[in-house]
Amino acid sequence: MKITEFLLPDSVIGALAAKDKPGVLGELCVPLCRRVPGVEVAKLTEVLLDRERLSSTGIGDGVAIPHGKMAGLAGLVAAFGVSKDGVDFDAIDGKPTQLFFALLAPENSAGIHLKALARISRLFKNPAFRRSVIEAPSANAMFDLIAAEDSQA
Repeated sequence: MKITEFLLPDSVIGALAAKDKPGVLGELCVPLCRRVPGVEVAKLTEVLLDRERLSSTGIGDGVAIPHGKMAGLAGLVAAFGVSKDGVDFDAIDGKPTQLFFALLAPENSAGIHLKALARISRLFKNPAFRRSVIEAPSANAMFDLIAAEDSQA
């Protein structure tokens, strides 16, 4: 499984404006809505917030992978965003989060959902890679870095 199978270039946000968890999730849901016709940003945001209420998806090292499941999806959809300043996302290490990879999966897709989460987590373990994505000059450059790293892993 490759991340570029479910993350498209137009689903990358180079500079998130939000300063809190609900705001970040709402921003990430805007490109997700383009991939899920007929569903409003507020509905997708609520799916991600519901999952956050169980426990934070801030996995540490400046990375969060907010995710959820939704009926009616044909397959995985994702959005990626960067907050240069970082956001308090209740990460397990207590540090601000800068890299956000939102993932929505079909309701009955445990296997593919877990594989995608593991793939994303593995990709963002590398500190030099995380830094290069944060410092990339544009959303397109961020996507290209993710695609290049994903093709090597």
